[in-house]
Amino acid sequence: MIEAAGYAPTIVEYRTVGWTRATLDELLTAMRMTPRDVLRAKGSPAAELGLLDPSASDDAIIEAMIAHPILVNRPIVVTPKGAKLCRPSEGVFDLLDRKPTEFTKEDGEVVRL
Repeated sequence: MIEAAGYAPTIVEYRTVGWTRATLDELLTAMRMTPRDVLRAKGSPAAELGLLDPSASDDAIIEAMIAHPILVNRPIVVTPKGAKLCRPSEGVFDLLDRKPTEFTKEDGEVVRL
């Protein structure tokens, strides 16, 4: 969607690069979210690590996200207009000055604006 709008995004391969505490703290502050808000439950070891338990602390969740980058839900998009967890993906439009008239999602769904 970002490319369809005419932008050249910088993509961070977080599953390979990993996270730092500073980066996660900055993103969470910018998005006004908590670690639990961006915790990926499906397709991750969150349950096995006990992170879905309401008693799991923010620090424990962040430390687990550093050790297991897959625990961070995605995509997180950062632009000069702000930062946002873009699920559903159309949420990215709030962060763009230009929007595409049409694009095709990864699952093949065509979205026309």
